[in-house]
Amino acid sequence: MNKKTLSETDIRSKFITPALCGPDGAGWNLMTQIREEAYFTKGRVIVRGKTVQRGEAKKADYLLYYKPNLPIAVIEAKDNNHSVGAGMQQALEYAEILDVPFAYSCNGDAFLEHDRTATSGTVTREIPLNQFPSPEDLWSRLCAAKGLTPPQITVTTQDYYDDGSRKSPRYYQLIAINRTVEAIARGENRILLVMATGTGKTYTAFQIIWRLWKSGSKKRILFLVDRNILADQTKTNDFKPFGAAMTKIVNRTVDKAFEIYLCLYQAVTGTEEDKNIYKQFSSDFFDLVVVDECHRGSAADDATWRQVLEYFSSATQIGLTATPKETKDVSNIEYFGEPIYTYSLRQGIADGFLAPYKVVRIGLDKDILGWRPELGQVDKYGNLIEDREYNLRDFDRNLILEKRTELVATKVTEFLRATNRFAKTIIFCETTDHADRMRQAIVNANPDLAAANSKYVMRITGDDDEGKAQLDNFIDPEATYPVVACTSRLMSTGVDAQTCQLIVLDKRIGSMTEFKQIIGRGTRINEDYGKLFFTIMDFRGATALFADPTFDGDPVQIYEPGPDDPPVPPVEPPPGGEQPDPPLPPGPGPGGQGPEPPRRYVVNNVPVTVSVERVQYLDENGRLITESLTDYTRKTVRTAYATLDAFLTVWNDAEKKQAVLEELAVKGVFLDELAEQVGRDYDAFDLVCHVAFDAPPLTRKERAEKVKKRDLFGKYSEKARSVIDALLQKYADSGIASVESMDILKVTPLPSLGTPTEIVNLFGGKRAYLAAIRELESALYQKAA
Repeated sequence: MNKKTLSETDIRSKFITPALCGPDGAGWNLMTQIREEAYFTKGRVIVRGKTVQRGEAKKADYLLYYKPNLPIAVIEAKDNNHSVGAGMQQALEYAEILDVPFAYSCNGDAFLEHDRTATSGTVTREIPLNQFPSPEDLWSRLCAAKGLTPPQITVTTQDYYDDGSRKSPRYYQLIAINRTVEAIARGENRILLVMATGTGKTYTAFQIIWRLWKSGSKKRILFLVDRNILADQTKTNDFKPFGAAMTKIVNRTVDKAFEIYLCLYQAVTGTEEDKNIYKQFSSDFFDLVVVDECHRGSAADDATWRQVLEYFSSATQIGLTATPKETKDVSNIEYFGEPIYTYSLRQGIADGFLAPYKVVRIGLDKDILGWRPELGQVDKYGNLIEDREYNLRDFDRNLILEKRTELVATKVTEFLRATNRFAKTIIFCETTDHADRMRQAIVNANPDLAAANSKYVMRITGDDDEGKAQLDNFIDPEATYPVVACTSRLMSTGVDAQTCQLIVLDKRIGSMTEFKQIIGRGTRINEDYGKLFFTIMDFRGATALFADPTFDGDPVQIYEPGPDDPPVPPVEPPPGGEQPDPPLPPGPGPGGQGPEPPRRYVVNNVPVTVSVERVQYLDENGRLITESLTDYTRKTVRTAYATLDAFLTVWNDAEKKQAVLEELAVKGVFLDELAEQVGRDYDAFDLVCHVAFDAPPLTRKERAEKVKKRDLFGKYSEKARSVIDALLQKYADSGIASVESMDILKVTPLPSLGTPTEIVNLFGGKRAYLAAIRELESALYQKAA
């Protein structure tokens, strides 16, 4: 057998896999320890206009496990025309991403090993094909490098929970779980995990707790949350396998007969000593405390929640957060230490596990310019308005401009009408009162849907029991109603709204922590329901925080429409608890005068208009770009192909032109969207050449006619020429992709010329037919113009 003629797939199946398994199957277990072509990301979701497509997912040729969910080595294979180490750089990149200690490259002759645990001596060595290390060899080397003792190894090798569904944690969850369990096995007592919203923090926490509990290293565990819905979701979903060993602390009653305790911070603390029921437990009762959303009050030195942690100071404590808080007075890192692992929003979007987003920025005239009342002007209740300049700090707090609320509701409704009126939407408002007024405004802007179902729009705030009762329905992907939720802060954290497609910001957000939490309401992907990206509509300039260096996940598009523009971005952009409401104005006193100047005014006769709206994209690398789609296409194509000749060479050499177009799509060049701007009648080839290299374009019809006039296919029979004429017409109608597909032979009018087999035989068989197609393509693209 000549190895040089074998493909990479053949090298893997004939040489690498047998070498791993051993001659008698005594090596690595093919079923439980070897994953071939192991995909570990989903591929970034790329959004251009109305087109949504996934980029290329990352995959390792081989991923080896010491035992399930304990990856230990990655192997990159190459065909035998490459050197033994040709795949090492790729293997090392994946090993670093996956936190795997050993990386290998193989071309079928031998293995090249890179030991990432080695800090001295031999790091890289070549290993004969039949001497690949066994699982025990690699595991013992890893344990020795880390200095793990037998008791520590027992904890670190404890099985994951497996419900039989073969569900495996994502790669970043594995890293978080394995690092945390190992750190605790070593005796570390304060651990911080930073994972972006929507990446499965609770599931990660469950697997950590399960393994520590099952190994016997932790026997009584307290899981603290800050919202009741989070405790209920945790108990019924991720933590369900704990069964009868688990309880939720309610009604300030303590039962010490359980092993796993879920509770709200607020349920065990209070301002009065008798409310601090956590002290009914002895300070050493728990040996593990897990704090969800630990960026909230637990980080502050004087917070009540922090007192709970300090009371149980002998326990190992794990902090979970999407947004670690670091200010002068509040610090997660000071308490827990540096994060043991961070998985950011930007990385989640790049990997395709989190949804990217567009931003529609709408600037209202009164927001931008401010507003000053006329001398002696009164509000709708007859209160004299204090003479001063009012701005965004005042609106919907000290001053209510009713026309402003109506305009926001109108712009939100315009967007939903242009996209999907049943897309789950969260509108974040300044106060609970503002949320109620926004609910009314949305009802008035959508009278038909509000009449069809009163729950089309709901106020869901902490002080509204009826609204809170609908929160589960809003979250449920299968529940149509409510569609629009108006809130203040209740829904800013911990609400698993997988199908939320529009987030409206009509409140000032001064905290990066709160901003990230709000953005996190939309970052979950649900492909079953078509949710791959979402839109943020910003009326308060909150998305200026995207420019903050501490923000780690840029938008795919920012759009600022003009006064008369629609709120939907065009394909190509133009060059804790609720916040309390301010007190209502006092009623008029004798003579119609209030006893004192009111602190809030309601004005219903001041017009408000849109001043500006705008859009930006993210490129495939997650960088913010502001140029138009044509500018982006030109730059991207020219990065891949320096000259027109370079592009033509690749195009003409490609067996299938569609492969070249798919490669451009992975880079974010979506030709369907480009055709909407440049012209629907142009071929993809002409779109690229014209936009990227300024070549004069020809329509598909013009290219087809040029081929017909040249009479290049006289060597074929009359019936075969009829097939070619039909294919030319199909090309003129829909482009080259249809011509390259064998399925085109089943599409009218080609069936009238024979069955696919009969048509292929007109050319002398399939190989000859495909040669004729390539000849036809060469004729179509003989010149760039």
